[in-house]
Amino acid sequence: MLLAIDIGNTSTKVGIFDGERLSSKFSIPTDPNSSKDGLRSVVGNNIDKSISEAIVCSVVPETEAAMREFLIDVGVDNPVFVTNDFDFRLKINYQPLSAIGTDRLVNSFAAVAKHGAPCIVCSFGTATTIDVVDRSRDLLGGVIAPGMTTMAKALHLHTAKLPEIEIEKPKRAIGNTTVSSIRSGIFYGHIAMAEGLIQRIQNEIGDTPKVIATGGFASLIAENTALIDIVDEDLLLYGLRLLYERVRLA
Repeated sequence: MLLAIDIGNTSTKVGIFDGERLSSKFSIPTDPNSSKDGLRSVVGNNIDKSISEAIVCSVVPETEAAMREFLIDVGVDNPVFVTNDFDFRLKINYQPLSAIGTDRLVNSFAAVAKHGAPCIVCSFGTATTIDVVDRSRDLLGGVIAPGMTTMAKALHLHTAKLPEIEIEKPKRAIGNTTVSSIRSGIFYGHIAMAEGLIQRIQNEIGDTPKVIATGGFASLIAENTALIDIVDEDLLLYGLRLLYERVRLA
């Protein structure tokens, strides 16, 4: 059994693979101050005692030491932590390579492996990232923008009277209360941003790649735009499993 762990800025997603099958998954809040014992209390009850292999993708370096200790403590002798110099079977045109998040690399790798190239990979989470792989499997780069919850929090923190709102689809674009107006601006504004960026990217590369959405808001956004071709919420976990197979066979 393989444990695949995606440590994101807001949540940590855990997938348990039985061979190629994702047998179960769950999420916990990401805590930069987590400890081995703290992870055991929130993760331990959700995992099978037979797990002896693990691979981790993290964009929160402060969590990695505790996660490594936890994994070793539950019987994983040599947990694998994804780094930017892994072989993702892509030509990565990003400078410097160390600056791009491993989550973006794993998502791009998984999208090509699962859905083919060319592709545009949109991850809708705490941040919205859009990455572009052309027909030659060149990762050309992409876009980073605030995610919807980040936009809502920033608007609340940097204004005197505006409340922080929950993200959901408004009934109409024109809000007639402060809450509905903020919700409309963030929701429909984010969709308009994503659509505009996807169309600009398509024009720049002169192609019509598949557009793949992943991340916590992927389904909600895909339901409200015609530009998303595929929603793949487990894309990164799938990519981690594939990467682990390559590491094990190397």
